[in-house]
Amino acid sequence: MGILTEKPWRGDFIAACVYINAGLVVILSLYLFVAPVAILIHDLNDPALSNGNVPSFAFRWHRKLSKEFEPWARERVASGQATELSTQNISGTEWPVFSSVFYLWSTESLQEAWQADPTLSPTMPKEYARGAIEAAAALVSDPSHAAWVKEHWGEDYLEHENLFYRMLLISGLTSYQKLLGDDSYQQLLSDQVESLADELDRSPYGLLDDYPGQCYPIDILPAIAAIRRADEVLGTDHSEFALRAVRAFEGARLDKKTGLPAYIADSETGIGYGPARGVGISFMLIWSPELWPQTANQWYINYDKYYWQQGRGAVGVREFPRDSSLPYAEWFLLDVDAGPVMAGYGTAASAFGIGAARVNGRLDQAYPLSAEALVASWPLPDGTLLIPRLLSNISDAPYVGETILLFTLTRTPIADRVVTSQSGIPFAVYFGIVLYLAVGMVFVGTSLVSIHHWQKHIKTKFPIPNRLFLILSIVCLLGLACAILIHPLLGLLVLISAQFFLRGNQQ
Repeated sequence: MGILTEKPWRGDFIAACVYINAGLVVILSLYLFVAPVAILIHDLNDPALSNGNVPSFAFRWHRKLSKEFEPWARERVASGQATELSTQNISGTEWPVFSSVFYLWSTESLQEAWQADPTLSPTMPKEYARGAIEAAAALVSDPSHAAWVKEHWGEDYLEHENLFYRMLLISGLTSYQKLLGDDSYQQLLSDQVESLADELDRSPYGLLDDYPGQCYPIDILPAIAAIRRADEVLGTDHSEFALRAVRAFEGARLDKKTGLPAYIADSETGIGYGPARGVGISFMLIWSPELWPQTANQWYINYDKYYWQQGRGAVGVREFPRDSSLPYAEWFLLDVDAGPVMAGYGTAASAFGIGAARVNGRLDQAYPLSAEALVASWPLPDGTLLIPRLLSNISDAPYVGETILLFTLTRTPIADRVVTSQSGIPFAVYFGIVLYLAVGMVFVGTSLVSIHHWQKHIKTKFPIPNRLFLILSIVCLLGLACAILIHPLLGLLVLISAQFFLRGNQQ
């Protein structure tokens, strides 16, 4: 074992590691914990959260997302990797297309907001995001990204049922054509609108399957809305069809307890099964007001009664109705579509609940939900929403979480509905902000203390074992390699880990 006085250059090296690592910890703490607090305080004061307009921070999110989304979407289409995925890999097969459609829906709303108020962004969304819009549409229409539905429905997958995929195809191509005025996909769009509307209209109960034997009303309603929205760019009129289509959400297709559409239905018998679920109702309530205002109004009343939950310190939307007898109604952690259910609150139900509340003019609910979502998103200074990014499928759909949150926060109240006043911010929001700040300050404080301790040990000729020197050298080299070859943030984390070795030997 050598000591500092024997090899002073070694002590200088260790001291440099201490100071550099402490500085890195401070910088990373400010970036990951303190800066998000400043961002949150700024964004929570955006008046659009209170009046139902598109918030200005959505443009900041969208700019950052657009820069990353375009190369990801282009590379994914070019790679053909979608054809290699199993149909059991739901997030890998569905989410890339889903996130592309959410991105296009959000861009369409942001463009409309910019046209109403150009001060929201120095450049219009469809201009700075043109490449990402084109890449998203290319992914949505890419045959390789339909590989999973081809396995279910065969080569004629665009000609019968397959409702979920065809809904996404119509939605994405409609937004693309509306944004860029490019009719490259118009024939495909027109064929799908006409064939899907005709097939729904001819079906016994207005129901079609997503996959063989699997019918989800949560997808049928936005499909009807997608057909009506496509009318705007195609010059067609499916208003009569849309009025008839409400039959898919009446009678035996409703959950008897809540009077809301059941989560699952049998397209052949027209019978709904199981309770209505929060994720499904929240998503349907985003689209139903523009189709059937009176029906949507009654649905929201029932939704408010059975699914809105205001607990101690937090608000949200339940995944299963209040007083449900289901054993997993309060805690259910493994659902690829609904996300975790915790204390009754549904993750996806609450996320889509923001959009449902905003569209239906219930800003008394949308405001606290939005505030909670902002805090839970963990916004970073570069525009990344850390938690939604981490909850996405990193390998196949890394942006689905951020596109969903952007989508819900860019919904606006429909013209003929009264917007109610906002309610207060839940305690959970304050707790989250304080937690970010506290954690950041703890890391900064401990880094400064580590420097003080190190200086104290130097004065007492703190012994530096050879093994410690070797470990620190390896960690530094590994950190530099990770920063260069993988990602700078990973390299920083590896370098910071040297702190633990140093502190462990400062006894």
